[in-house]
Amino acid sequence: MSTPPPPSTLASLGRLYRYAKPAMPRIYVAIVASLLASLVALAIPQVLQWLIDGPLTGTDVSLVWFSVGLVLALGVAEAGLIALRRWLVLTPGTHVEAHMRNSLYRQLQRLPVAFHDRWPSGQLLSRAIGDLNLIRRWMAFGFVILIVNSLTLVIGFVILVSLNWILGMIFVVASVPVLIYGYAFEKRYSRAARRGQDQQGDLATAVEESVHGIRVLKAFGRGSHALKRFETQAEELQGTELEKARAVAGIWLWLLLVPDVAFAVALVVGVWLAQSGSSSVGELVAFFATGTVLLFPIQSMGYFLAMTIDAKTATNRFFEVMDEVNTIVDPISPKTIEKPQGRLVFSDAHFRYQDSPSRFPDLLDGIDLVIEPGETMALVGLTGSGKTTLTALPTRLYDVTGGSVSLDGVDVRDLALDELRAHIAMAFEDATLFSATVRENVLLGRPDATEADLEEALDIAQAQFAFDLPNGLDTRVGEEGLSLSGGQRQRLALARAVAARPSVLVLDDPLSALDVTTEQLVEAALRRVLASTTALIVAHRPSTVSLADRVALMQDGRITAVGTHSELIASNAHYRFVISSLDNQTQAQPAHTENVS
Repeated sequence: MSTPPPPSTLASLGRLYRYAKPAMPRIYVAIVASLLASLVALAIPQVLQWLIDGPLTGTDVSLVWFSVGLVLALGVAEAGLIALRRWLVLTPGTHVEAHMRNSLYRQLQRLPVAFHDRWPSGQLLSRAIGDLNLIRRWMAFGFVILIVNSLTLVIGFVILVSLNWILGMIFVVASVPVLIYGYAFEKRYSRAARRGQDQQGDLATAVEESVHGIRVLKAFGRGSHALKRFETQAEELQGTELEKARAVAGIWLWLLLVPDVAFAVALVVGVWLAQSGSSSVGELVAFFATGTVLLFPIQSMGYFLAMTIDAKTATNRFFEVMDEVNTIVDPISPKTIEKPQGRLVFSDAHFRYQDSPSRFPDLLDGIDLVIEPGETMALVGLTGSGKTTLTALPTRLYDVTGGSVSLDGVDVRDLALDELRAHIAMAFEDATLFSATVRENVLLGRPDATEADLEEALDIAQAQFAFDLPNGLDTRVGEEGLSLSGGQRQRLALARAVAARPSVLVLDDPLSALDVTTEQLVEAALRRVLASTTALIVAHRPSTVSLADRVALMQDGRITAVGTHSELIASNAHYRFVISSLDNQTQAQPAHTENVS
């Protein structure tokens, strides 16, 4: 299937109007102010023509001083109009940038986890920061000046032709090769601009990965390897930027050379016309003074064309994210659960990733599982059996691709997402905390919880260490909580899930980083919570299985057996093998990996 051609520059930049609409009145006024400044600048040569051909040839000195005063007044007016233009565009551009950045962040929060699985974080970061900053600068400066310079050139060429059509046609003819080269420049520069902005995103991803993985790189002595990879990517970006610079240098050559050649030819022809009496000295002065005024609009076209193409590429990259379809949304007519009980049912549930080849089997292949209200179900299986994928379905981090998941008799897809995620809370093995205080992290799912609820959640998770931090519960834990140990992060994440007081608690091996003693204390405290809460727990330790009322055995994306621990031990050989494997892993771990404190 053929790839559709990329949208034109005008079509791409036109999509910005929905965000720029509130700022457009000031931008329009800025365009008018800037155009008036250009017209004032073009009027000065006409005054000079009148001065040379009139007062300077006579004896009335007052007219000379009048001309000088008029030129001064026009210069002051031009400066004032330029200052007005700058004042007008300063604020709207920042408002548009803020609006677009908020919209992008909102979209990133709405899009499903599957989207974030595909997109590197550096690419998203470069769009949210670099691309939007470029669009803001183009709207506040590039767009205004490009429009004004284009109009100034048209008006200026009309004035040149009206002053002397022979000299004016020299400039008109000279502009033809510049226009042809400009068309070729746009195509060449567009490709390089897109590649360069994508490479900047890849470079940002590399930096982020190396910073987050700095402990691993240092521990394995692979810092130099990461540096070489980074240098390779940086050199590729450097090559692209040099390609862009060469393209800009090429059009600058034409924009500098052609006007100068036209000036030289026009000067020779102009002198001949003056000598033959076909043109006056004042007319020639006005002509070349007007041409001089037009030099900046001509020579700056290369810069503003490049800036416009960069803005087009940045706009396309922005809308690539904004155009992503959110497949996990609230239903049109959401249902509600009046009296939450916590009955969780998987009915012939299937799941496969959207871009997974058809020849591959479903990751979850017909899951049938019922977890009764207040029941604790342990989920066990070998690595890759689908346990973690299954736990992502109740909260709709992913949607089933077949079958259904229901809560208290209501398909989870028929519930509003806010309500669904108020009923079901999760704690992950990879405990992620935010750059906020301990209090804010624990109460993330229930900000209105009381101080007693907070302390109870910390007590259940054996996270009393938080009170001993420098500022207690108001201590900021740092980026992703990396200032804490793995076990401390897991306990705070577990406290966060408990504090939400859900009717269903989904725990994806939340105790893996704890030592045996701490795990026993957490499990004992969890029994109080699980006595009245439905729980689905991924178990990687036999001790976690002991928390459960029943156990579900997963194998190759299916539930192959459900029963109590003792029943499955007695009747299922694969279950005995899995438990034996978990037991061996536990015995291989150090007896004490982290103190309770």
